[in-house]
Amino acid sequence: MKFQDKVVLVTGGGSGIGRAVAQGFARRGAQVVVAARGQEALDQTVKLIEAEGGRAAALTVDVSDSASVAGLVGRIVERYGRLDIAINNAGVLAMGQVADQPEDDFAQVIDINLNGIFLSMKHQIPAMLAAGGGVIVNFSSQIGTHKRIPGFGAYAASKAGVTALTRTAALEYIGRGIRINAISPGPHDTSMSMRPGETEADRAARVKGQLPIGRVGSLDEITGTVLWLASEDAGFVVGSDIVVDGGSTA
Repeated sequence: MKFQDKVVLVTGGGSGIGRAVAQGFARRGAQVVVAARGQEALDQTVKLIEAEGGRAAALTVDVSDSASVAGLVGRIVERYGRLDIAINNAGVLAMGQVADQPEDDFAQVIDINLNGIFLSMKHQIPAMLAAGGGVIVNFSSQIGTHKRIPGFGAYAASKAGVTALTRTAALEYIGRGIRINAISPGPHDTSMSMRPGETEADRAARVKGQLPIGRVGSLDEITGTVLWLASEDAGFVVGSDIVVDGGSTA
C-alpha cells in the first residue's frame, strides 16, 4: 500500500480520524492536504506529519459552502497539478429526539454531513476526470443505513444519505476512471465517541457491554481500512460501504 507522490486530500483533517488518516498516507509517501475550518488544528496536523519526514499542507474550507470547496480543489490543482485521492471525513454530531431537536441543529447536521459530501464530490470529480481518474472515500457511519439509535435521528439521516449518494456516484463514474466507496465506522478512540461528561474509563465500561468486540476501535485500525480502500489492492471494490464497527451491526 504505497502512495508515493499521490496527491491526497483529507477533509476534517485537524483531529481524530482525519488526522490519523492523513498521517497514514504521509507515512506511505503521499503529498497530503488536510482541510477543515480551523487553521490552528490543521497546522498541528502538518507539524506532526513533517516531524516524521512527511509532506503536508493545510488549507481551510467550509464543506457546506460550494464556493469554499471549489476554491479548495482549485488551489490543490493549481499547486500540485492534480488530485488523486479524496477522503471526505468532515462531519458533526448533534443529539436529540426528533420532536425535541432544534431545527437549526438538524439543518446543520444535514448541511455538513450530507451536503458537504455532495459538494466535495461535485468539485473533486471534475478535477479527477481532467487528470484521468482518481479515488474517493466518503465517511458514512454505522449509524444510518446499518443501525439506528434513539437520539441520533439527524445524524442517522445524514449518514444514510451519504451511503446512498456514494453508491450512486460510484455507478456514475467508475466507467470514467473514478472509484468511489464509503466507510462506516463504529465507535473509535476519538472525542466523538465520548458521551457528555464521560471519561475514557467510563467509555470503556459502556462499550464493553455494547460491542461484541468489547472495546472501541483504534485509530490505526480505521486508518488501515481507509488506506486499503484507497489503494490499488481494492481496485475491484466499487460502490461499497465498508462497516468497521467491532461487530455492532453484524
